[in-house]
Amino acid sequence: MKHVFIIGSKGIPAKYGGFETFVEKLTYYQAEKSIKYHIACLSDDNRQFEYNGTRCFNVNVPNIGTAKALYYDLAALKRCILYVKQNNIENFIIYILACRIGPFIRHYVKQIKRLGGFIYVNPDGHEWLRTKWSPAVRKYWKYSESLMIKHAHLLICDSKTIEKYIQEEYSGYNPKTTFIAYGAETRKSTLALDDKKLLKWFTENEISIERGFYIAVSRFVPENNFETIIREFMISNTKKDFVVITGSNPVLYNAINGRLHFDQDPRIKFVGTVYDQELLMKIREEAYGYVHGHSVGGTNPSLLEALGSTDLNLILRVGFNKEVAEEGALYWSKEEGNLARLIDEADKMSVNEINALSEKAKKRIKDWYSWNYIVGKYEKVFLGMK
Repeated sequence: MKHVFIIGSKGIPAKYGGFETFVEKLTYYQAEKSIKYHIACLSDDNRQFEYNGTRCFNVNVPNIGTAKALYYDLAALKRCILYVKQNNIENFIIYILACRIGPFIRHYVKQIKRLGGFIYVNPDGHEWLRTKWSPAVRKYWKYSESLMIKHAHLLICDSKTIEKYIQEEYSGYNPKTTFIAYGAETRKSTLALDDKKLLKWFTENEISIERGFYIAVSRFVPENNFETIIREFMISNTKKDFVVITGSNPVLYNAINGRLHFDQDPRIKFVGTVYDQELLMKIREEAYGYVHGHSVGGTNPSLLEALGSTDLNLILRVGFNKEVAEEGALYWSKEEGNLARLIDEADKMSVNEINALSEKAKKRIKDWYSWNYIVGKYEKVFLGMK
């Protein structure tokens, strides 16, 4: 039996972001029964429970501000090592999601090696480039990343662009890497168009399916380029709405609105979050187009979900995004007027033109990003078959 301990996500059942969904799908679609997963879950207690046939263990973390995530990873790592010792486990991997604990990892790698285990790391995206962090925190992220890469036995990159960056930036460490993308569902939503829940959502947010609408689904942070997208949408000639599905970020919202005054444009609609996955999938399916502005990170879950659900996708042209969508999307740059022109052109596209793009996008997701395919690749890596 190969034991795989996963730390760094907030845990399952998934209620948060990409890493949590990944862990949920990894355990839900598990095919190799010779793997035993142990999942760390952020909590206010230390109980254990089973979910998706997987051992989950809560890690009680005090509310200590920005250091909470670092504390959580270290506490979870210690719990993994203790469990290995208490149960005399010899064949194990500890898979760490993100590079938060680099300055501390060398000490634990030595322990894990003595116990016969290995450290695998998912380096995530360029966290040190995210403008939400202060300069000091960004410097820490970069330093921590370098040490995680130096001491990991294997780095699992969810983007070829990230893998290339690691091989070039840290060539002196001779890092061992492999590429396994993030996954996506390939099915349709179970909700019908006349579902009361769906109709209620459209009515409450004053969105017309008949008139059509564009959407964006992501965190409201600077590196997702909402200011550019909103500015370009406002100067476009489209009569369709732009529906922003995102969490609250009052500081950024007020700053961008102060410059653009988008609250005076009735087409721009901020509608909050949608945690109901079936409802969100159906909203994506009914959208005329999806606008994706991520400029930092690896394979982005929102992009995969859009390509699998929305027929027409307008995507910022950067390496991370282009390697995923390839010929199944339209691309824009941050040059002033570029996205506005693309929106106007998209509005005039024929059904056949849109369907052709949709078929390419959905084939791309089915062939290379389905959860069955992605989980299968992970299982081969964990079992040493690749």
